[in-house]
Amino acid sequence: MGIDSVGTSDAEVVRRVLAGDTGAYAALVARYRDRLARYAVHMLGNREDAEEALQDAFVRAYRSLERCDDAARFGAWLYGILVNRCRTTGARAAKRGRVFVRDDAALNGVAHASAAEQTEGEDVVRWALARLTPEYREAFLLKHVEDLEYEEMARLTGAGVSALKMRVKRAREQLQVILREAERV
Repeated sequence: MGIDSVGTSDAEVVRRVLAGDTGAYAALVARYRDRLARYAVHMLGNREDAEEALQDAFVRAYRSLERCDDAARFGAWLYGILVNRCRTTGARAAKRGRVFVRDDAALNGVAHASAAEQTEGEDVVRWALARLTPEYREAFLLKHVEDLEYEEMARLTGAGVSALKMRVKRAREQLQVILREAERV
């Protein structure tokens, strides 16, 4: 029996998976894949690393589903796993000398507005984001792209609320400087 991926709660789907309906997990993957993929591509800068982190996050979540303390908050729990996988994948990429390489095909393949006049502005924003430290970029994306509250960001990242507020503030300040410099060029 299929699952209505819109009307069925996360808690109900998690309950079904834990009861042995392994196929029900596909509803959770379908529900969260696009949003998490967008975050991973923005965080890592290329499709291959983002896909690796995303797949690893889904597999890890499935294998440890019984440790999800609040099934109603499955999405936040899964997001936390992805944040950690992006950090690990980014660190591995840095060791390979490819720190947050820009991949236009991957970034353009992520679901977002496709108006031609937005392309140049989006390129400049991606370029500016890539120049932030990973901690600032992560905090900025969680706050302003994923629209999370600071308390939720703290649960996902393990950083304190005040530290996250400072990271977002500094990210905004650095982005303003970077974007001003880009306008002069």
